[in-house]
Amino acid sequence: MDISILERQFSRIGARVRVHERTRPNWGQDSGMVTLDIAHDRRGEYFDVRITPGSRPEMLVLNLEPKLRHLLLMTREHATIREKHKFLCGHDERHWFVAAVPDGATSTVRNAMEALKPAQVRERQSQLRLSQAQGHTRHNAAFLRQGEWFFVPVNGLRIDPRTVLNNERLSRGRGKSHWLEYAYRTGGERVYVSARYPTGITEAKYRELMNRGPRQKNQEWRIMVRNPGLYARGRVRHPDHATIVLHDWHQVLMNRESEAPAMRHVAFLD
Repeated sequence: MDISILERQFSRIGARVRVHERTRPNWGQDSGMVTLDIAHDRRGEYFDVRITPGSRPEMLVLNLEPKLRHLLLMTREHATIREKHKFLCGHDERHWFVAAVPDGATSTVRNAMEALKPAQVRERQSQLRLSQAQGHTRHNAAFLRQGEWFFVPVNGLRIDPRTVLNNERLSRGRGKSHWLEYAYRTGGERVYVSARYPTGITEAKYRELMNRGPRQKNQEWRIMVRNPGLYARGRVRHPDHATIVLHDWHQVLMNRESEAPAMRHVAFLD
């Protein structure tokens, strides 16, 4: 693994990358021997790549798009091992990001961007006959996007005003939350969330933990709904993204990153 080659490729999209052995258990984008995340130093943001001590994983940039400021990175433990993990690394509005790609056959940045879109988004793009260029914008006739969240227009949705929620938090279990001015949700599973269990645990698991002693009870818990049907209207705010305004009801959909093998523990929480 030639780190200097990796550094040059990341520099072509205007980014910095640091590769080093990790001293803590896996964190961030968990891909086995390799973990990726965005870190900060005095010079700003950079891609932080940590590897298991003593390992020699293969890391290869499959494709890069300097104008888009995106690249597609593949990692695997050894060239003879078939299982691969692919990550879309790039810049979105104000910050760098890394997203695990769910489709193992993906080989280009643009295909990775499409692979991360929910099926409903791709179907609507096809129905409206959006061009590839239109589909890669954040705001178009098929959807609006803010970070990892897609907002798809819904026609004829009738909602009882008494069931509408105000200033609702939108989270996938980690990172900064998005906030919905008005929201309506259906279904989903009630879970208990804490700093130690950011993607939530079932009520049965929560009761089991409470019986173990005060250490578990001392955590700050909140009740949320995992994987609900969610609709939004009005302003959608996030500190790292420009506020978007939904003039009518839109279905809220998370990108497909949670379907990637490297992101098994990510969930949609509301």
